[in-house]
Amino acid sequence: MQQETRFAARTMSTLRTRSLFPIMKRARMDGHYTLAVAWDWVFDREFVTLLEKAVLHQGKSVFSITHHNVNEALNGVRTGALTFASFLDRASDTDERFRPLAHALAKQVARTINPHDRMHHAADKAIMHVEFLARGIEVPYTLIISPFNRKREVELSLTDLAKLGRPFIIKPANTTGGGTGVILGAETLKDVIDSRQHHKNDKYLLQEKIAPAELSGRPAWFRIFWVFGVVLSCWWNPETHHYAVVTDEEMRTFKLAPLAHMTNAIAEVCRLNFFSTEIAVTPEHRCVVVDYVNEICDMRLQSLHPDGVPDSIATKICEIIAINVYDHA
Repeated sequence: MQQETRFAARTMSTLRTRSLFPIMKRARMDGHYTLAVAWDWVFDREFVTLLEKAVLHQGKSVFSITHHNVNEALNGVRTGALTFASFLDRASDTDERFRPLAHALAKQVARTINPHDRMHHAADKAIMHVEFLARGIEVPYTLIISPFNRKREVELSLTDLAKLGRPFIIKPANTTGGGTGVILGAETLKDVIDSRQHHKNDKYLLQEKIAPAELSGRPAWFRIFWVFGVVLSCWWNPETHHYAVVTDEEMRTFKLAPLAHMTNAIAEVCRLNFFSTEIAVTPEHRCVVVDYVNEICDMRLQSLHPDGVPDSIATKICEIIAINVYDHA
């Protein structure tokens, strides 16, 4: 399952991360810009820099919003002095200081790259599981159990547990950033009972553990980015978390075309413009979605972090976003 370092790191105290932000050139708090980018994680800096370059290359403009200037930006938006045509929100999900800005811009801009209501919907793995099944997208065998605070008893039979196999996976439906609350090697009903105590208001998924096939010595596990209709596929090792770009030759040799078909189907369900998903290919040639929708992707660069996204993929993502952002409201 995806272990988003981005979210794990962002649970640290804000005071521990503020000092890591670069000293920003003070931007004017008036005028019109093509794209507003809100971000609050220090390791987003390189991605935002790439995105700025791509947007400027298209002859468009970009405005970066961090905790340094979020309040001033909000005032500018509210007074009408500052306007944007498009908005990329990578902050309000974890930092409440950005939420008033996100709400204000949702009413102003012509295009929010990932609207907040759609992100919230896609982030719920229990909802996505049901909707994927309805769409015919293959997912692991799964049992969904109610939040502890709604129903304290766990109604699971030995037959239910047997269908999951051992070990199985336990994960909260919503609180999974950075692997939070995820148990990859669950064995017993006690594991289920104990895990529910950590996030008492969240539903839990109990899932069959998918074992991928091996293709040329690599696990057939893929992290795939979907950006405005473009599918970008990567090998992704679930043990080391290292990426490699899937080449055209590998796509043909291993007959991996279904990865794109499945990702396009996922896009139709979640209706986001930028997300990633994970798909494993089993020894029986089943393509199974093993991590449903990552609505805010960890975009650390591989050139700086061993488990980061290949730079060529990050650059391509930025170029696609830059082409697709609206220039006028």
